[in-house]
Amino acid sequence: MNNQSYSFAGIFTTALRWVTGWTYFSAFWRRLILENKLNPDEAGYIGEKFNHFLPNALGIKPVIEHLVSNPDSLWWAMIIFTIIEAVIGLLFMVGLFTRLMSIGVFSLAIGILLGAGWLGTTCLDEWQIGVLGVAAGFTIYFSGGGRYSLDEYFTRKKRSFTLKKWFGFLGSGTLHIKLDLLNKIVLTGSIGIIGLTLFTNQYFHGGVWGTLHNKSVKPRIEISNAILQKSALTFEVYRTEGADVYGSFLIGIQILNNNGEVVKEWNGTDLSRLQDEHIQNHYVAKVKPGKHSLLIPLGARAALTIPVDTISRHKDTYTLKLIDISGIEWTAEIAGLHAIKTQTT
Repeated sequence: MNNQSYSFAGIFTTALRWVTGWTYFSAFWRRLILENKLNPDEAGYIGEKFNHFLPNALGIKPVIEHLVSNPDSLWWAMIIFTIIEAVIGLLFMVGLFTRLMSIGVFSLAIGILLGAGWLGTTCLDEWQIGVLGVAAGFTIYFSGGGRYSLDEYFTRKKRSFTLKKWFGFLGSGTLHIKLDLLNKIVLTGSIGIIGLTLFTNQYFHGGVWGTLHNKSVKPRIEISNAILQKSALTFEVYRTEGADVYGSFLIGIQILNNNGEVVKEWNGTDLSRLQDEHIQNHYVAKVKPGKHSLLIPLGARAALTIPVDTISRHKDTYTLKLIDISGIEWTAEIAGLHAIKTQTT
């Protein structure tokens, strides 16, 4: 293939390059120009959005957990990530070093796909963005920027760097790869990308066979380490599912005996009055008292300590029940009852 053929190929992918570039540059535009979403002390901090990825991320969960557990490192990561998105998105749109930027687009899309591909309340939002970004980055690497790009403008002006062999691999124009080998690379890459698409669609959503599922619709809270001893109930909550833009509103906590009878309970008003010393948050997305409930955002994990004075009946085992404002309930067995001072009626 000669340079003219690559120029035509780049013309046909112009709209794809512009739109894909804007999807990444617009992240910077939203976070710093339209609003300030890089301030950890303000609502809408992008670090909390990143925390939402954690519960069901694929393969990169340890990296996400490390960052959301270390707020300073997370802030720097969000700054760097935003700058990278801005540079890649802008240069991709104007077509400067198009092929190098397409590698960046491909990499960013993989990160979105693995981290957030499970999110999306009405559609498979983040999964679609991820797989389409991967396909766009791959496609435009081979087409280059085409006529409507700075790469071709500088090539027509015969700028010295466009005459270097490396420019064909990082900019636009002729790829110095034999046609037979190029055909095999494109076919193999395309098979790999459709394979990744089908695998992640099935892994995150059951979208290829079996039962469809959407983990972004209903809140789910995991309860662990529930212990009742001395004068306090302690347990850990971890919000692993539900909409990322809407918290779980806990309006009730109950302790049940073997017969399912409520022996101790706290309503939404009680939970809204919990103090900082009662909540030990692990990540930047924080469990905190709301106006009428206890708010648990997606990805939040915290140890709760709730003062207890007496228990009305003594049984061998007790059950902890959490009640969401939607009516959903979660239960877990309570340990450590032998250490409780109980009151028998």
